[in-house]
Amino acid sequence: MSALTLSTSSAATLRADAIVVGVTKGPKGPVVASGAEAVDKAFDGKLATVLETLGATGGEGEATKLPAPSGLKAPVVLAVGLGDAPAKDEGFDHEALRRAAGTAARALTGTKKAGFALPTEDAEAAAAIAEGALLGAYSYDAARVNGKKDAQKNAPLAEIALLGTKPRDKAFKAAAERATVVCEEVNRARDLINMPPNDLHPKSFAATAQAAGKEYGLKVEVLDEKALLKGGFGGLMGVGQGSTVPPRLVRVAYTHPKAEKTLALVGKGITYDSGGISLKPAGHNETMKCDMSGAAAVFGAVVAAARLGLRVNVTGWLALAENMPSGSATRPGDVLRMYGGKTVEVLNTDAEGRLVLADALVRASEENPDAIVDVATLTGAMVLALGNRTFGVMANDDAFRTSLYEIAEEVGEPAWPMPMPAELRKSMDSPVADFANIGERMGGGLLAGVFLKEFVGEGITWAHLDIAGPAYHESAPFGYTPKGGTGSAVRTLVRLAEYTADGDLG
Repeated sequence: MSALTLSTSSAATLRADAIVVGVTKGPKGPVVASGAEAVDKAFDGKLATVLETLGATGGEGEATKLPAPSGLKAPVVLAVGLGDAPAKDEGFDHEALRRAAGTAARALTGTKKAGFALPTEDAEAAAAIAEGALLGAYSYDAARVNGKKDAQKNAPLAEIALLGTKPRDKAFKAAAERATVVCEEVNRARDLINMPPNDLHPKSFAATAQAAGKEYGLKVEVLDEKALLKGGFGGLMGVGQGSTVPPRLVRVAYTHPKAEKTLALVGKGITYDSGGISLKPAGHNETMKCDMSGAAAVFGAVVAAARLGLRVNVTGWLALAENMPSGSATRPGDVLRMYGGKTVEVLNTDAEGRLVLADALVRASEENPDAIVDVATLTGAMVLALGNRTFGVMANDDAFRTSLYEIAEEVGEPAWPMPMPAELRKSMDSPVADFANIGERMGGGLLAGVFLKEFVGEGITWAHLDIAGPAYHESAPFGYTPKGGTGSAVRTLVRLAEYTADGDLG
């Protein structure tokens, strides 16, 4: 990942390959944002005029490169749009800063060092700029073989210097350190999501978790297929039995000696989803390596909590399986006995995520945590409801659902609270089992939450994040969001852990 430094240098004197400045939309054209005064001075106070001549408006997502005048040490100036200027006496919206910094980092691919002279009113603004730049500079190249020249040309921005900051100030220093850790873990999740499914399968994912456990002092337990069969984990075994690579349930635990609360995070980890016997139609298989995005998010969040030393216990449950069609695969009409004893009639083998999550939810509940949050690319219905950039939040506690929604919005991960209508439960009635894994078609995303609720221990606060939309971005990159795996929900889970450690969630 790119190196991040706090710098007291002026934009005029910093030796770098580029200087990044912000521009807002004004009533009469672009307006140079605070932080860029030295750069504007080098342009004789006419930077906004030059940008307007080149067609810049200050709109979000704009990036305009200019040759630097003689008053600057850097040879290039990059102006990025911040959108509308904030009201008087109000700072810039942190998400606008993140996206602008991400846009700049992407535009500077192949560059060694850039100074970011964006508006930095306080440590929180600096953290937002740092996050945007670090996430925007992401690139997944592990499976690509390039010549040396192409590799250098496509290399992410190597060094990010935040100008106008205070390197010795505790708040700024802490903000930079936190941003680095969180972004490294988001990018860890992205790497896992982008990894080809012939490289990432349940066994290799479990091995990755074990390696991280050794590095960061986490306790990692792996249940292989023998342990799962002996323990009665019918959901995981049922989904994974069609694959030549057997399933795994991985417990990754971070504990703090002074923690008063415990969070359990459960992630759907379908490393490849063909749909099983209920095979997906043509055109829907190509991105199904991303069906383990929930487990990747949970894994990244637990590691981040450990690296940040949060005063809370965080246990991650990675429910890992590969959903494949074969002579040994679960058939529509089969009945699975889940961990804990409940039985489920499988009417659609492509509704498999809820089956592996069910086993993990029951197992996580046995440890009686203060709250459980599961994360999954669970339903196409949620994408139809909320689009490609927003995830749904359901919960058995209205206050907890509201808190998670607000946390997600705070960190820049669009979310929306969703209901779990009780009447949907009846549509999952089965004549041969306790219930079926699907019900009525309408409200399918909500029904999935109703199904999962059946497996949460009594009296335990629980929430479900359906990240099917934002987990994998298939269109052109924007802001700090790359094409491919996004690491959606990592930042929300980390912030939840921080608030829980501080006692702000009750």
